[in-house]
Amino acid sequence: MNTYPHEYESSLQQPAKFWLQQAQRLHWFQEPQQGFELRSNGTAAWFPDGQLNLAFCALDYHVDDGRGEQTALIYDSPVADCKATYSYRELRDAVAQFAGLLKKQHVKKGDRVVIYMPMIPQAAIAMLACARLGAVHSVVFGGFAPHELAVRIDDAQPKLLITASCGIEVNRVIPYKPMVDDAIAQADHKPGNVIVWQREQCQAELQAPRDIDWQSAVSEVTPAECTVMQATDPLYILYTSGTTGKPKGVVRDTGGYAVALHYSMDTVYGVGAGDVMLTASDVGWVVGHSYIVYGPLLRGATTILYEGKPVRTPDASAFWRMCDDYRVKVLFSAPTAFRAIKKEDPEAKLLENYRLTSLERIYMAGERLDPPTLEWTQEVTGKPVFDHWWQTESGWPICANPVGITEYPVKPGSSTLPVPGYDIRILAPDGSEVEANEQGAVAIKLPLPPGCLTTIWGDEPRFIKGYLSEFTGYYSSGDGGYKDDDGYVFIMGRTDDVINVAGHRLSTGEMEEILAMDPAVAECAVIGVADELKGQIPLGLVIVKDGSNVDPDELSQRLVQRVRDSIGAVACLRQVYVVPRLPKTRSGKILRRLLRQLADGEQQLAIPSTIDDPNCVDELREQLQR
Repeated sequence: MNTYPHEYESSLQQPAKFWLQQAQRLHWFQEPQQGFELRSNGTAAWFPDGQLNLAFCALDYHVDDGRGEQTALIYDSPVADCKATYSYRELRDAVAQFAGLLKKQHVKKGDRVVIYMPMIPQAAIAMLACARLGAVHSVVFGGFAPHELAVRIDDAQPKLLITASCGIEVNRVIPYKPMVDDAIAQADHKPGNVIVWQREQCQAELQAPRDIDWQSAVSEVTPAECTVMQATDPLYILYTSGTTGKPKGVVRDTGGYAVALHYSMDTVYGVGAGDVMLTASDVGWVVGHSYIVYGPLLRGATTILYEGKPVRTPDASAFWRMCDDYRVKVLFSAPTAFRAIKKEDPEAKLLENYRLTSLERIYMAGERLDPPTLEWTQEVTGKPVFDHWWQTESGWPICANPVGITEYPVKPGSSTLPVPGYDIRILAPDGSEVEANEQGAVAIKLPLPPGCLTTIWGDEPRFIKGYLSEFTGYYSSGDGGYKDDDGYVFIMGRTDDVINVAGHRLSTGEMEEILAMDPAVAECAVIGVADELKGQIPLGLVIVKDGSNVDPDELSQRLVQRVRDSIGAVACLRQVYVVPRLPKTRSGKILRRLLRQLADGEQQLAIPSTIDDPNCVDELREQLQR
C-alpha cells in the first residue's frame, strides 16, 4: 500500500501518469491515453482523448457488474413524513426513463437545463438524466427568490426548466411554481418547457402547453440510452456568488470530475462499494453535487438524501437517528450543523437513544471548523472528526486527512495536508513563498488537478481575472492561512477576513477560536469595523448555548479578557455582543460582509438571496445601533 508522501510526490512530479492510473478505475467507452494538455491560460484539459458517460459510470456500470439490487439511494424526509429506497437498478431505470422525457422535449448534448428542486429523489434523478443525455445541468437552490433564479436563467439560457410543486421548510410548505413563473416572466430568456413534479403537500397549477406534468408524461416515453461524452465536455454549471453581484457560473468537466470524485471516495473518505454515506447538505450546493449524488454512486456506495434540518425536524437527534437506522459509515456536514446540535442539546442527551456502532468518521467542511466544535463532537460521539477544506471551484477536497492512504493525527484548526494533486503554496503579496507558521494567501500551483473548474460560463476573462491573475502561475483561492512545521495547512478564512489594526494584520478566525472555547458560547463571529484612529478594530458577536443563564455583560468582559490573554492588547477587541441569531446563508455560512455593513451603520445593505432568515438583519441593526 502506498504511503501518503509517496503518492503525493508522484501526483506532483508525474501528474499525467498518476491521474491516468486513477482513470483506469472507471469505465470508459474510450480509455484516455493522454493525461492532459495545457490550455493557454495555464490550466489543464484532463483526459482530452477519453470518452465516457458519468451517469453510466454511476449507475449502469454497477448494474452490469452484478450489483443492481444493492441500495443506491435512501430518501429520508421527516418534513414530508416519507422514506424511500432505490436500488441501483431502480435508480438507473428511473433516470433512463426521465432522460427519455427530456429527449422527447428535444434536449440534446450541450443544451442547458436548470433544475430548481427541493431535496427529493427527483432532484438527483433529473441531474443524472441530464448527464445521461449530455445536457449541461445547472441546479439552483430550491427556494431562491425569483430574481435570483431569473438571473441564472438568463446566464445559462436553458432549453427547459425542471421544478417541483413545492418545498418544505421545517413545517412550512413553500410553493415553487409561482416563483418559477415569476422568474421566467422577469428573465429575457424563456425556457421552452417547465417540467413539474407534483407533491401531495401542494399541487401546482400548470400552464399548457409550456408546463409538463412529470408523473403523467414520463410513463409515455422510451428510456434513453447514454450519450458518449468527451472527458472535456461540460457536465454542469454551478453558480456561486460573486463580488460584483452577478453570479459566477463555475463550469465542471465530465471526465476529470469523475476521476477526481472516485479517487476522493477512497483517499479522503475511506468509502468503498456497499458502504453508506450520509452527506447532510443540499443538491443546490457543490457538496450535494459531489457527495450526495455523483461521488458515492461512482464508487458503488449507498447515499442518503435527507430532506430536513440538523435540528427541529423534529429535534437535535436527526443525524444520530439516521446513522443508527441506515448503518452509516461516514457522516459529512457543515460545522454550523453541529454547532446547532450542540446549542440545542449541549449534553448530547438525545444521542443516548441511538447506537453509532457503524459510524467510523465524521467530516466537516464549508466553513472554518473551530476547535471547540471539533472537540465537542469528538467527545460526545467517541468518533474521529476530520476537518477538510475545499471550494465550489475545486469540486472536491483540496486539503484533508488522507485516511485511505495514511491517517495522520488531527490538529484542531487544521484541515491536515494537501490532497494528492494539489501543490499548495502560502504566498506573500509579492508572490514569494512565506516561511512556515507565517500567514499568507493560499494558492495552488498550476495546473490544477482533475475535477476543478475549467472556466466561468460564458466569461473566460472573468475566470482569468478572478483566479489566475493575482499570482502568475497559480490559482488564487481567496483564502488566507499558513502551513506549520509539519506541513499541516491551517485555513484562517477569506483574505478579506484579515483585519488591519493600527498596522497589525490580525486574523478574525483566530479570535473566533478563542471566543468559541468559552463553555457558554454556542456560536460566534468576529468582524472588523471601521475606526478613525486604528483603521479597523474587531467586534465580537456570540450566541449562547440553550439553558445557559450567563449574564451578557459578564460574558462580554470575560471574552474580551480571553482574547487579550491569548493574543495581547494589540488585538483591540473591546466589545462582544450577545445576540440571538447571526445572519447565515441557507448552507450555514455566516454572512460576515453583511455583519460588517451593519456594524459600520451602512444603510444600503448587500443582503444576498441566499440568506436563511432575513428578519434577523433588523434585529441585529437595532442591537448594534444601541
